[in-house]
Parts: sequence; structure tokens; C-alpha cells
Amino acid sequence: MSKVIISTEKAPAAIGTYSQAVKVGNTVYLSGQIPLNPETMEMVIDSFEAQAVQVFENLKAVAEAAGGSLSDCVKLTVLLSDMSFFPQVNEIMSRYFSAPYPARAAYAVKALPKAADIEVEAIMAIAG
Repeated sequence: MSKVIISTEKAPAAIGTYSQAVKVGNTVYLSGQIPLNPETMEMVIDSFEAQAVQVFENLKAVAEAAGGSLSDCVKLTVLLSDMSFFPQVNEIMSRYFSAPYPARAAYAVKALPKAADIEVEAIMAIAG
């Protein structure tokens, strides 16, 4: 099965040796997004809410570039600088997802790229 690389200017350019997303068959693997503004490549640092919104906007842009939407996500992994942000993640996710929700794991980690407070990666299943 061949791999299709997904890329969009509506999400931050990769800042390392990875692709924004890779599609294999009907599955799309979306790389972790941090709160980078895709136009300036600067970090959103106003608040945790602003960071999380930027992350989900970035994921949304990549999902759409792959021919899907966030509603096609079947699995999310949420990385947080502190688990105290977890209630806010749930509230912000409710703006982007509706039932049935994707499977999800959330972890507190020691550090994230560019000192972000949140990073989210996703797996999406889309029609052929």
C-alpha cells in the first residue's frame, strides 16, 4: 500500500523530519500539533485556552487537507505540560467534536517543543 503525504499552508510547516500527515489506505495519521500560528510560525502564548484552540485549528486544517474533518478522527493523543489543564481540554474539545467522540489518551509530559503547554496528534479514518 502506498503512502500519501498530506501538507497544507493552513497549518504550521513541519519543524523537523516529519510530515503534517500521512495517508495509508483510508487511514490518516496526523502529526502532533503545537500552538504555532501557521502564518507567522510564532507560538500562541496568550493563555492555555488560546494554545488549545490553535492546536485544534491546526489539526482541523490538516484533516481538511487530507479530505476529512475532525469528526473523522478515531483516536487522539493529548500531551499536556500539566494535568491541571485537563478540564479545559474537555471544554475546548466540546467545541470541535460531538458524540460519538474519538478514543483518547491524555498524558502529562516533562516538556513539549517550544515550551508549549499542549500537543495533540490524531488518527483519522476517511472514505476511500
